[in-house]
Amino acid sequence: MAGFAFAATDFALGIFFGGLLVTVNFHLLARTLRRALTPPRLASHNLVLAKYYLRFLISGFIIFLLIAGRVVHPVGLVIGLSVVVMSILLATMRELKKLFF
Repeated sequence: MAGFAFAATDFALGIFFGGLLVTVNFHLLARTLRRALTPPRLASHNLVLAKYYLRFLISGFIIFLLIAGRVVHPVGLVIGLSVVVMSILLATMRELKKLFF
């Protein structure tokens, strides 16, 4: 939201699309792993890896289209892609603080 309030439109769209892309990827990865590791039907690790690389290729293609079509600013896209990683890092630090203090 801050990106749309304080940055140019293409930069804000980069943040939005980057965050959306990484969020969807994490959701699909969680679903793949949950289905692969839930008994009674455990999936082959090759299938899990194939789905991972397919998602990776599709994500790369989407990023290429967004940048090549000048829909988003590349720096905004990188910031958007790192939002979930930073959220996980902050949540981990918060839990460690609770654990030790």
